[in-house]
Amino acid sequence: MPTPMEIFKLLPKTNCKICGEQTCMSFAFKVITRERKLEDCKPLFDEEKYKKQLEELINLLEPLEKATETGLIVEEDLCTGCANCVVVCPVHASEDPYGMGSGKGPTIENPILLIENGVVKVINMLLCRRYGKERILCVACRENCPTDAIRFLEE
Repeated sequence: MPTPMEIFKLLPKTNCKICGEQTCMSFAFKVITRERKLEDCKPLFDEEKYKKQLEELINLLEPLEKATETGLIVEEDLCTGCANCVVVCPVHASEDPYGMGSGKGPTIENPILLIENGVVKVINMLLCRRYGKERILCVACRENCPTDAIRFLEE
């Protein structure tokens, strides 16, 4: 995952406040936490002199674009659809003990993970234990993926 300093070094560093932040460093931190989008830095997109920096930033931030709000990334080309991640999810087990315990997979209306067309899909990340103020660094889905198709940004 890119650091705020790596992002800051590629920003215009004018502290113009157009993005709504007091400084470009503050903006860099907000990009990492997804409170701001790169597009909020208007000079970066509007001024030709920042074209190379913009390209570098887009490449640097690409993993962040693929990740969910919790930092979860599913590499679909590695996923075999084994559903281990779905079965071991503590939220699924506690919210849907009968569906998960029966071997049928989640029967709750909004599961976090679901297998679609042979590949795991993130359906409802807001229920994940890694999300929100009370978040914990659960890695059950990643630890039980035999193909390493699941990872997190901080890894």
